[in-house]
This record gives sequence, structure tokens and C-alpha cells, in this order.
Amino acid sequence: MPRPAAPHAMTQAEPGRLPSLVGLTRAGLGEALLAAGVPEREIRMRVGQLWHWIYFRGATSFEAMTNVGKGLRATLATRYSLARPEVVTEQVSVDGTRKWLMRMPSTGPHDRGAEIEAVYIPESDRGTLCVSSQVGCTLTCTFCHTGTQKLVRNLSAAEIVAQLIVARDRLGDWPGGVRPTDGLVPDAERAVSNIVFMGMGEPLYNFENVRDATEVLSDGEGLSLSRRRITLSTSGVVPMIERAGDEIGSMLAISLHAVRDELRNELVPLNKKYPIADLLDACRNYPGLSNARRITFEYVMLKGVNDSLAEARELVRLLKGIPAKINLIPFNPWPGTRYECSDWDQIEAFSEVVFRAGYASPVRTPRGRDILAACGQLKSETEKLRARARLMLESGIGAEGFFMGASDD
Repeated sequence: MPRPAAPHAMTQAEPGRLPSLVGLTRAGLGEALLAAGVPEREIRMRVGQLWHWIYFRGATSFEAMTNVGKGLRATLATRYSLARPEVVTEQVSVDGTRKWLMRMPSTGPHDRGAEIEAVYIPESDRGTLCVSSQVGCTLTCTFCHTGTQKLVRNLSAAEIVAQLIVARDRLGDWPGGVRPTDGLVPDAERAVSNIVFMGMGEPLYNFENVRDATEVLSDGEGLSLSRRRITLSTSGVVPMIERAGDEIGSMLAISLHAVRDELRNELVPLNKKYPIADLLDACRNYPGLSNARRITFEYVMLKGVNDSLAEARELVRLLKGIPAKINLIPFNPWPGTRYECSDWDQIEAFSEVVFRAGYASPVRTPRGRDILAACGQLKSETEKLRARARLMLESGIGAEGFFMGASDD
């Protein structure tokens, strides 16, 4: 059952609250310090100090920043906070998976605070955090629960980074932190060792914010996650794939799920714009692609839809020449879906065809199904004003304009 957040996590920035520095890039922190009156000659040093306390120590108050002068600490405390998103609920699966429903600070008078879900997947020696890049999604993939929720807005870089900050708070993953005892947490130096952009939204439709967030996540003086431990999953926004390799430089995962355009058009409607041949050409040209930096192709196993052995052989043919790993994902059911998970014998037979062709073909163990935290199940249930309608209201457009705007896509 969902449980309320602990009091220390109830730090949402409601209207009238101070803006938070948590999640900001180095440039963003520099701008905040300039606005607080810090001389330009000191900005680089002061950014370094804040960076250490926010992203290495996990500080929740300026008072803890002992190498920052008292005067500056007091000034910062009058203008800014170190507030995190509010954790509305935390659910812990029987297998140790954790799902957090987070509410972001309000962005205006007609925004109650966007809600997103993030999932923590622990194993014995590692822990993976699945983060969201958008509130909702535009892609309407028919097997994905998130696809039934309309896009509300993009998340900012700070809101993406803050998901890791919250996870490390909740998991005691800062120096001197205490690990929770109500679920599996790896016996390792870091509770969160990997990040996957596989939560709500299409990361490549929020490119700049995902790029900037990755800069913060991978900075060696703070959160310090190697880009080889950060994976960006896309449904196939072909024009952005090469740019992602050049500017983000993370590992790449492709939500493929079909080997024929007519079927992928149904499962992943984006395929109508960027068909399989174009997508695979972009993968072959992904910057840095090598046997050491393989692309992961995700393939959800849908009973009687895409799981025949003929399709397994065609998958192998399509991927010839691409350094790849193929993740077979047993379908995770959600309320109202028309699909069923492939039988286990069929999944194993499909995997064997792929494996014999020389590809690693792990079958992803479903995690967190009992709390709707598994792949394709994320969806925040709260109703929100559509992004366009909210902007119209904030621009002073009246009720007639609002209702007309709300009906548009």
C-alpha cells in the first residue's frame, strides 16, 4: 500500500516558497549567486563549494555548509532553499523495488505541481534508478501505460536531477547516511549505481534538459555517475540520435518491439514517421558505437503479436552489423490493456534463436509488478490542466478561449 512521505521529504516549493538550488547546473548556481550579490570574481569558487555540499554531501540546509562564510549562508537562506520535490507516496514491492510518486514545485498559478513517478530497482550488487523526463508522454505506444496519459509538460534539468537526489535521500545514499530496512538495498558503496531514462516520457523530445541533467549526474565532483552507467532509452526519434551521441554521450537503448513496419506502426506509432530502416541506420551511425558500447534493443514479448520464432530470426537479420544486446521484456500488464505476456516457453525459445546468432539476449526479470512499477506501467493518476490550456490561462485568456484550447492537441 502507498505510504505517506517522511516529514523530511515534505519540502515542495509551493507558490510563495523560496526557489530551490537542488538540481541546478554549475551555470545555474552561478546565476543564483550573482543574483544574491556574490562578486563575479568569487563565483567559480562559491559554485564549487555549493556543488560539493549539494551533490556530494546531500546537504539539506545552508547552515551545514561549514566552509561557506556565515554572511553568505544567511544571504542564501533568505533567497533560496535546498528543497526537494515532495514525495507523495512511496511503495515497496515484495521484490524490493521502490516506486516514488513525486510532486514538483508549482510553475505558476494554474499549476498545482506536476506529478511523476520514479522507480528504484535494487540487486545484490547494484541499484538502478529509472527516471522520468516528461510529465506524461506524446507517443501513445499501445502496450505502455504511460502512453495513456497525455503530455503535460517537459521536466526541467533540475527536476530530472532532483529525482536522484530524492532517491539518495530515501536510501541513505549520502556520506554517513543510514540505509532503510524495509526492503532490499545492495550491499555496495552506492545504493544508486546506474540511471536509466526509461520512466515517463520520451527523452529525445526533451533533449536540452536531458543533456543538461546528464552533465550534472555525471560530474565527477558531485553525483559522479559515469556516462557508461547512464542509459537513454528512445522510441526512435531518428533526427536526434546522432546528436544524443555527440552531446549526451550516454549508453543508448532503442524501444524496438517489432520487426515489421506495419506492426511497429501499431505498437509504436512514432514508427510511421521514422520507420525501422531509418532507425537502424541511425543506430549504425551512433557516435562511439563499438563492442564495448553496444546499443541495447528492447523487445517486449506480447503473446501472439510479436513473439514467433520467425520474428526472432528476422530480428537477428535486421540487427546484423550493429554491436547490440537484445533485452527481452516479458509484458507487464496494466488495467485496461488488451495485450498478454508471451508464454515463458515461447520467450525462452525466442531467446535461444537470438542467442545462437551471437547476441546477448537476457530476459528482463519483471520487477515491481505488484505496485505497477515495472517497465511500461508508470503513470501518475492525478488530473492536470493540459499544458496549452494552462499557458492560455496564465496569459489572461478567458473561459471561452480556455475551453477551445483545452480541446486541441
